[in-house]
Amino acid sequence: MTKPASRTAEAEIPPPTTRASTRTAGIRPRTLSALAVSAAVLLTCCFGTAADAAPPQTPMPELDASVSDVPTAKLGDSWHPGCPVPPSGLRLIRMNYWGFDGEVHEGELVAGEQAVAPLLYVFGRAFEAHFPIRQMRVMAEFDGDDVAAMAADNTSAFNCRSVTGDPTEVSQHSYGDAVDINTLENPYVDVNNVVYPPAGAVFLDRNRDDQGMIHQGDVISTAMREMGWQWGGRWSPPDYQHFSANGRAATAARAGTNTERGRP
Repeated sequence: MTKPASRTAEAEIPPPTTRASTRTAGIRPRTLSALAVSAAVLLTCCFGTAADAAPPQTPMPELDASVSDVPTAKLGDSWHPGCPVPPSGLRLIRMNYWGFDGEVHEGELVAGEQAVAPLLYVFGRAFEAHFPIRQMRVMAEFDGDDVAAMAADNTSAFNCRSVTGDPTEVSQHSYGDAVDINTLENPYVDVNNVVYPPAGAVFLDRNRDDQGMIHQGDVISTAMREMGWQWGGRWSPPDYQHFSANGRAATAARAGTNTERGRP
């Protein structure tokens, strides 16, 4: 008896799963690898990598201080033969500071070698606190003229000169261990009640809280006290801009009252 033709036909047709397996096996491994690489390139081009997506971090500003010997041009008329400290005993400090414009600027101070560490500490604390400084230029740029520097609201240290208001006495700045900060906002009053600079008279009102003013207990006065430096703002008459390592080298000044005549 002859077998049914339908069964023979079923036996000759491969199952669907066999066809699918054959198609998959027909794609070479090298082709799959190329597809993966193309997809990765497409994602990178269109969306970027994870590192590219993160915005670059701006480095935080730093004091970035450097200390060197003082070139002759940086001394200018602020030093002359007969000064109590030779040029070899002085140092040029370059460092950053925050300006009244909220930007970081580079300044320069000439100071005695022994004053470098205390000043770096104080101005480092001031920088961290964003305490503003109008400008910081060596006194050579003012030809050693203290009155001109005060009028320019300049912050400076060494300047071999006599006391402003008493030309018979040598200023403490001549030793390089005194500094004047923001001279306009922190004026000096001499023994004759003359205010330097004249435009700073408005800042004799110490209840004001203008930027750049120095107050008892703020970052400047606190850091100076930690370094053992004395503030002229406690003297009578006051010298709000002035700090010195020895409080003007007078016992009364160390106690907090300046009995010396003229400006230290």
